[in-house]
Amino acid sequence: MNDLDQLLADAQADFQAATTPADLENAKARYLGKAGRLTELLKGLAALPHEAKKTRGAQINAAKQQVEAALQARRQALADAELEAQLQAESLDVTLPGRQRGTGGLHPVSRTMERIEAIFGSMGFEVADGPEIETDWYSFTALNNPENHPARSMQDTFYVDLKDAEGRWLNLRPHTSPMQVRHARAHAARYAGVDPMPEIRVIAPGRTYRVDSDATHSPMFHQCEGLWIGENVSFKDLKSVFLDFFRRFFETEALQLRFRPSFFPFTEPSAEVDIAFDSGPLKGRWLEVAGSGQVHPNVVRNFGLDPERHIGFAFGMGPDRLTMLRYGVNDLRLFFDGDLRFLSQFR
Repeated sequence: MNDLDQLLADAQADFQAATTPADLENAKARYLGKAGRLTELLKGLAALPHEAKKTRGAQINAAKQQVEAALQARRQALADAELEAQLQAESLDVTLPGRQRGTGGLHPVSRTMERIEAIFGSMGFEVADGPEIETDWYSFTALNNPENHPARSMQDTFYVDLKDAEGRWLNLRPHTSPMQVRHARAHAARYAGVDPMPEIRVIAPGRTYRVDSDATHSPMFHQCEGLWIGENVSFKDLKSVFLDFFRRFFETEALQLRFRPSFFPFTEPSAEVDIAFDSGPLKGRWLEVAGSGQVHPNVVRNFGLDPERHIGFAFGMGPDRLTMLRYGVNDLRLFFDGDLRFLSQFR
């Protein structure tokens, strides 16, 4: 074995012994570096005769190419080994069950709102929507609430740092009753001069705001107001609508309805609405579920209608409370805490 064959064998052995890229670079320097064995052989060519220089130079260059080839092969082998180790460390067992995204679902209160709209829609009621930031006139004055009514105080109503054209502070609507007024006024304007004017049947579901928070109240809550105005609408129609609605909502005929005299500025006479189930965990217990009454003449006038001719009833109910009763939940705050462990039950 001549010296170049020995050099090549030594280089291949050193490269093969290198287990890291750094070790391989150190081995490379011993053969191809500035002071490497091949480099020293190339420097020694200067002392040879011309003919011998050509022959020896060709032999050294051939050996150098073989060393570089061995170096590159070992580099590739180390890179392949590193990749294989990484793949093993990050391996995925495709036989395991896949991780799927959980399917979402409607919030229970949203389910209730949709149910309310569907039931009243089948009775011929339209659905009205409107601003959640309201003027004093729509929130209170148009609804026959006097200037000194306690509902106007900061203890009950959220106000925003803006004023209407009359210089009154705007408020986050404390009920959806303003939509009754807006819808009725638009209806009266649309059918002005039409005799007889088509009846007004509308519900106004949506978010409302009051300074109140406990197990059965929330600063933000939902309300659904309703209005039926015509020339021959009576309390008999109110009872019929409520009885039909609650029996369909709770999916039971074993349900009783009663009216208790009450007071609301925007209706006269006024009544609280209670229901009682004939079976189940709430059997025989009267539960307050809505407020109602015949629309006050002053409010009818604010609708742009003649109270001597147009009569009807209005009502308001809390979808949040109905949701609690339907699903047997005793703390309203659970619906709005955002706990998926609770909400996922209703998917």
